[in-house]
Amino acid sequence: MSWSEFCTLLTGIMPKTPLGQIVSIRSEENEDMLKNFTQEQHKIRNDWRNRNNPIADMTDEEKEEEMRKVQEIFAKAFG
Repeated sequence: MSWSEFCTLLTGIMPKTPLGQIVSIRSEENEDMLKNFTQEQHKIRNDWRNRNNPIADMTDEEKEEEMRKVQEIFAKAFG
């Protein structure tokens, strides 16, 4: 299956399906809706939001080093 076909299939997922419900929980940003989330819904959302946050595990020194690298990349590209 090609990536575009996969994306097309995902686009058609209805919110009433189990996968659609998970996607809705993960992407919810409305504060009023979040206040009404169950403990399990909060867990699903928080697990999703925290899964790809490498910055949370970095020391301050590592963050500074990564910022320096980004600055070098921009300097080379646009400097």
